[in-house]
Amino acid sequence: MQILNIACRLSLFKKAKIMNTIYPPTQPLYSSRRSPVLAQNIVATSHPLAAQAGIQMIAKGGNAIDAAIASAITLTVVEPTGCGLGSDAFAVIWDGEKLHGLNASGKSPASWTSDRFSNLEKMPFRGWESVTVPGAVSSWITLSEKFGFLPFDNLFEPAINYANGGFSVSPIISKLWKIGADELKNEVGFAENFMRNNRAPFSGEIFINKDLGRSLTLIAETKTKAFYEGELGEAIERCAIENEAALTLNDLKKHENEWCGTISQEFENFSLHEIPPNTQGIAALMALGILEHTNIKSLTPDHPSAIHLQIEAIKLCLADVEIYVSDPSNMNEITAKDLLQESYLQKRAKLIDPNKSQNFKSGSPKSGGTVYVTAADKSGLMVSFIQSNYAGFGSGVCVPGTGIHLQNRGAGFSLDPNSANFVGPKKRPFHTIIPGFLMKDTLPLMSFGVMGGPMQAQGHIQLILRTELWGQDPQTAIDAPRWRFDHGQQLAVEKSMPPKTIKSLSEMGHHIKIEGYDNSFGFGGAQIIKKLENGSYIAGSDPRKDGQALGI
Repeated sequence: MQILNIACRLSLFKKAKIMNTIYPPTQPLYSSRRSPVLAQNIVATSHPLAAQAGIQMIAKGGNAIDAAIASAITLTVVEPTGCGLGSDAFAVIWDGEKLHGLNASGKSPASWTSDRFSNLEKMPFRGWESVTVPGAVSSWITLSEKFGFLPFDNLFEPAINYANGGFSVSPIISKLWKIGADELKNEVGFAENFMRNNRAPFSGEIFINKDLGRSLTLIAETKTKAFYEGELGEAIERCAIENEAALTLNDLKKHENEWCGTISQEFENFSLHEIPPNTQGIAALMALGILEHTNIKSLTPDHPSAIHLQIEAIKLCLADVEIYVSDPSNMNEITAKDLLQESYLQKRAKLIDPNKSQNFKSGSPKSGGTVYVTAADKSGLMVSFIQSNYAGFGSGVCVPGTGIHLQNRGAGFSLDPNSANFVGPKKRPFHTIIPGFLMKDTLPLMSFGVMGGPMQAQGHIQLILRTELWGQDPQTAIDAPRWRFDHGQQLAVEKSMPPKTIKSLSEMGHHIKIEGYDNSFGFGGAQIIKKLENGSYIAGSDPRKDGQALGI
């Protein structure tokens, strides 16, 4: 009997090994609470209620754009730590025939000259002096009018219901809410809007925000005009004047979105597409181009050398991005095209020591070369959309009586006059938020993003190598232990990373800091939808966040 039991166990083990080669694997390779979701229509977000709002739009006859907008609007209610009506946004859209890129980031106030900050060593990180024009609200109407099926006001129904009737605060949001409240309780309007009972809400507690519900209703009814030129814009301006801030109604009126297209980089049999500067998306493209000139393709996904090469490539790119990337109108000497030259990326790759961590400085890209842009044939509609108030709760400034809290993107400017990102009037700041998109030949392959500030470009590289180079399904790729380059040779890793891997990286000279799995923003919050050959989709949602992927 014992021999029979052993034989049965061996048989099951062999079957398991075989089954694990199937895409996706039936057993997760890493510790996970989730399985990938497969369906013909999918929405994946960082909050379940927002994902459900998107699916509701599809059930009503809407398309992926309608779903994405409804989810984004709902997120301003249920995840105020990460976004709000005062956020910025970017999107990449596959319309069935063509790829589009939308830049919906706002500019600095017209009166933001460098003299305004001459007595400071760095830009303010919180408060009114970090506030630039919010663009997220404008992105909703822009996307809806160009691609959407449903009436614009229909997209607001779930969010308005949650604002007026309340929603149960989710666990991770509750934690982040408390952190924000402890820091921002004295900012204009913050406690009034977000600290009922003089505290942040507990997990599971019902939170109602009728001021926000009213603002959402006005935005829906006026197709955003109330925000940029009407009642809500006037309220923003009054609050600014009362606090001697620079933002005016005229600044809001002059806001315009830009159909900016995408920039791309080829690797293996796919191309990665990102929004061009003023975002850090170019860092992911550069890293991919650098890795093309290494031996990473011969390595396995969790091999220490594979991780080391990615880290060093990211270091090189971020060093350049910090110096050269800004509003494209100010990138006069070094352009995106210069940074993506194959000859330059090859030169940067030669600086990598395969066995040693280094502290890199920025390079000197020269003019010349071309950038690859893909065109595509008809397929199913996909959208990669991201919006953010930057730091948790953004500036911390909340406009009384409106439920509107404003971003702190102005903190992304530099006070170094030699920087391309030097602060000035009517200028877009450097942005960390980036929606990602993969194409294979002329067809859409994957829509994805990684929330979490400086983690985003790094997260893009980690995810796409796992899905495309090493064949992992979206959920497996998301579940894998992540690393995050901080500065110098400082490297943060999740505690789920194998001790042997950590030891090897340390021996290479990386200064390792182990962080907990619950550090949701430290290692990002990823969402992936990938197109399968049969036309349906497979999706994954990050267990580091409260969200989920839903399909119908």
